[in-house]
Amino acid sequence: MARAYVFREYGGPDVEELVDLPRPVPGPGQVLVEVRAAGVNPADWKRRTGYAPPGAAPVALPAVFGNEVSGVVVESGPGADFAPGEEVFGYPITGGYAEFTLLPADLTARKPPSVSFTDAATLPVAAATAYDAIQQVALTPGATLLITGVGGGVGVAAAQIARHAGLRVIGTASAAKKDFVASLGVIHVEPGPGTADRVRAEAPGGVDAIVDLVGGAALEEVAELLGDRAKLVTAADRATVAALGGVPVARARDREVLDAVARLVVEGALHPYVTRTFPLAEAGRALRSVEEGHTRGKVVIEIAG
Repeated sequence: MARAYVFREYGGPDVEELVDLPRPVPGPGQVLVEVRAAGVNPADWKRRTGYAPPGAAPVALPAVFGNEVSGVVVESGPGADFAPGEEVFGYPITGGYAEFTLLPADLTARKPPSVSFTDAATLPVAAATAYDAIQQVALTPGATLLITGVGGGVGVAAAQIARHAGLRVIGTASAAKKDFVASLGVIHVEPGPGTADRVRAEAPGGVDAIVDLVGGAALEEVAELLGDRAKLVTAADRATVAALGGVPVARARDREVLDAVARLVVEGALHPYVTRTFPLAEAGRALRSVEEGHTRGKVVIEIAG
């Protein structure tokens, strides 16, 4: 048996609990991983409420939280190209807030020795989403990018990747995150009424692309700054972006992207900015810190080996 943090049914935090589950067995093309760290994302608590993105597979309850992990390979199923003892990171099939989980081999990458398990656990969702978004808007060096919600996990990664690509970055974030955002080389703009005017003061000619991580009214207000709506992408609000003529971030979800973001960490171009860590026994606290929406950077659950 192995410990895992699950939700028994759809609802609020009261449906969460730490339980013992049978250790998963890898099938063809799968690897069993002893988890060392699991990233915490807004999608985790949203999934508990019953939200499912388009095309998502039905959830079997109880369901283990977590969509990104790092760990050590214990066993490989037929056709999986990993050996026991290899250090890896990727997208779990059976949830990440657990001592053991299964990963699809084609969505798993080898962890560079210089990257910690804690940092690697932030790469599959936050960093890879950011990488995909920056690739999608395809701006040339010197262009201006606006990132809404730049202070969160995806935003922090997107800002660094964009700056590494030679882009000028403007980002919206609360006043409390102003100094942190500025430390990333980003021009800080406070969100709320008048956001578009404040951005326009920094970019009188408008912006060349928008990566939205907030959605709703915040996205609607800044969309007017952009002439080419093909350069309006969101990881937060498919309905609103469609109404505005933009598109969702097209996620690659492959080993090539995982390898690419890991290289950026090794090169020093991408810092995961893990600002809080929790043990598995305090997974509920970790999730609350993200669900309440006041985190800066990434939250990670660390699981002792």
